[in-house]
Amino acid sequence: MNVKKQRLSVIENIIRTEVIRSQDGLQKSLQDKGFDVTQATLSRDVKQLKIVKVHDREDRYVYMLPDMAAREQLRPATRTGTPSVEFSGNLAVVKTRPGYAMGIASEIDEHAPEEILGTIAGDDTILVIPREGYTRIQVRTALTRFLAD
Repeated sequence: MNVKKQRLSVIENIIRTEVIRSQDGLQKSLQDKGFDVTQATLSRDVKQLKIVKVHDREDRYVYMLPDMAAREQLRPATRTGTPSVEFSGNLAVVKTRPGYAMGIASEIDEHAPEEILGTIAGDDTILVIPREGYTRIQVRTALTRFLAD
């Protein structure tokens, strides 16, 4: 395995097992594991792995991989714990807790069902663009696996 693949694997492991709140913290953890990288290299690695910053249960930012953000963070999206999905025409809008939209949208895009063309994410809102010919019910059903507890 080449050095970059090893480093990316170590970064994934760090994100999954440690609470990382900044790139500086990630860089220090990498150094502790024998990887001395520049901030620029680390930024590229973070982008390649699609690591996102989301609010944790203490309402502080923490780094997460997209699958972690989608699985862990959408559940409490609204006061009732049920994600909000509304439609305007054929476009769906999903409301999340602040800081979670990009990770969840990334997970939707990576595992896009046939009904979903793509997403655009902000901080707490995801615009879901369905493919032509699908009803709102079909789109909502397709989103269910990403929005369910």
